[in-house]
Amino acid sequence: MITIEEFRKVELKIAEIKEVNDHPNADRLYVVTIDAGEGVTRQVVAGIKGSYAKEELVGKQVVVVTNLAPALLRGVESNGMILAASDESGIRIIMPERKGTLGSIVK
Repeated sequence: MITIEEFRKVELKIAEIKEVNDHPNADRLYVVTIDAGEGVTRQVVAGIKGSYAKEELVGKQVVVVTNLAPALLRGVESNGMILAASDESGIRIIMPERKGTLGSIVK
C-alpha cells in the first residue's frame, strides 16, 4: 500500500500523440512522440505495437506519467509512460472521454 502523499508524487497529464515509429531494436515496441503541453515534445517508448496500428494512434489524447525518470528501453531513451490496461483480450491505452487541454493534470 502507498499513502496519498506518495501517490501525489506521480505526475499524470493529458498528452497528444504526434508521431509513432517502429522501435529499431524491438518487435513489440513503438517510439512515440507526445506533446504534454510543456512547450516541447518528448519521446516515450511504449509496448503497444501488437494492439494498435501507428496510424490510429496519431492525434489521440492519452494519459502519461511525465515525472518518471528517463529509462533506456532496448537502446532508445523513454521520457515518460503512456498508461494502458491489459487483460486476455489485449492492451488498451487509457484515453480521456473528451479532448482536453494538453498538460491538464489527471487527479
